[in-house]
Amino acid sequence: MAIIITDECINCGACEPECPNNAIYEGGAEWRYSDGTSLTGMVDLPNRPATVDADKDMEPVDMDVYFIVPDKCTECQGFHDEPQCAAVCPVDCCVDDPDIRESEEELLAKKDFMHLD
Repeated sequence: MAIIITDECINCGACEPECPNNAIYEGGAEWRYSDGTSLTGMVDLPNRPATVDADKDMEPVDMDVYFIVPDKCTECQGFHDEPQCAAVCPVDCCVDDPDIRESEEELLAKKDFMHLD
């Protein structure tokens, strides 16, 4: 599953630099699949039938608080033992997203997709 940031977020920004996938953005910020990943140009997203331009600016997920892009979140699988955003959040607002359920294998495949060796 992905992690979400709840509206209890105090916008401290502690989570953003901890994300190995660059999946966390400040509220209102545009984002790209290519940010902090090996992705470039047109790519087919894993786990769902969609092709996107990895370099295109995408609309913010949230305008008011920091947000996590679900397609880029791997819960730190393949990098750390636990999600680092949740580990550093001073108000415990980085929580599991009940609407997005992914297995460890799916998360690792997403990590491998985004970070070519």
